[in-house]
Amino acid sequence: MKPTRAARRPLPGSPFNRPAAPLPPPEQFELQDRVSHDKYGLGLVIGVEEDVAVLVDFGTEKLRISAPYPKLFRL
Repeated sequence: MKPTRAARRPLPGSPFNRPAAPLPPPEQFELQDRVSHDKYGLGLVIGVEEDVAVLVDFGTEKLRISAPYPKLFRL
């Protein structure tokens, strides 16, 4: 006699193994844009490094803020 094969159905994947959703592209800033930062306040963009960082003059200090810009908003 031949051994019988059990019918196997494919099991669904775990809901926790779903691929991560792609991140939205970082916001684009241009020279002379007015911006607001949650920690440093109001500022003016004085330099842009393509999709890497922006240089912002906050009056009392000048800072380089790296992308993504989670706390920096254009006004």
